[in-house]
Amino acid sequence: MTKATRIGLLGTGPWAARTHAPALAAHPEVEFSGVWGRRPDAAAGIAAEYGTRAYGDVDALFAASDAVAVALPPDVQAPLASRAAAAGCHLLLDKPVATSVAGAREVALAAEKAQVASVVFCTLRFAEETAPWVEEQAAAGGWYLARAHWLGALFTPGSTSAYAASPWRREKGALWDVGPHVLSVLLPVLGDVTELVAAPGPDDTRQLALRHAGGAASSALLSLSTPAAAADVGLTLHGDRGVVSMPRWGDAVASFTSAVTALLTAARTGTPHPCDARFGLRLTEILARAESGATES
Repeated sequence: MTKATRIGLLGTGPWAARTHAPALAAHPEVEFSGVWGRRPDAAAGIAAEYGTRAYGDVDALFAASDAVAVALPPDVQAPLASRAAAAGCHLLLDKPVATSVAGAREVALAAEKAQVASVVFCTLRFAEETAPWVEEQAAAGGWYLARAHWLGALFTPGSTSAYAASPWRREKGALWDVGPHVLSVLLPVLGDVTELVAAPGPDDTRQLALRHAGGAASSALLSLSTPAAAADVGLTLHGDRGVVSMPRWGDAVASFTSAVTALLTAARTGTPHPCDARFGLRLTEILARAESGATES
């Protein structure tokens, strides 16, 4: 039998508890090696639920792990991911890798220097409904326009979401929280962004107009403050084959499980995954330009 890969979890918030921990505990090729968090009591609770160990010293968890999965705010994630890479741990990162280009670059360089595998968990690239769709449209080509919208109600009065209390989401808004998801589809299908214009809307709403290396244009409307009755997510491509729309997706745990498998494959084969730390850096570069309102060309 192949020895299980030891993967530790950094983070104890709702995303870690609801998605990362159950996926790591159930994965047949993984030994869930432990949990570290900024709230020791929460780390102990997750560890007890899944039969693993809570660590008070993050470096001790690195030493006991072959890889780490990170469910922390992006600018807490970045320096810890760099330390984990330096300790020889493969990296399963959350999006965005960081909210500064310098932070994301540090992670990408640390992974390359340590020669560890990395995967950034952009949900649409791993969900069983959307991942093959993205690959199919990228292979087909011939796209002329794309229209994307991610209109969430996270910050709408009356929201009961556990993520509404997230300080970094409150500060950075939809651009940084859901923008990576949209870009993670647009870039492989249409090509890298060569020109960018960003315009603000109400509350945290941002509208992006993008030009891509393949010649296509795209637009993305992003918000976490949409009235609940108007919340919706969609992405439509227009091209030689007509109009196609991205399918809906479901279970976050199943999607994260696929990301774990992708990291294990990249670590075993030495072949970088398309959604690696270098891709995460590129997403951060684009989002930082959009945040500044500047044009990229």
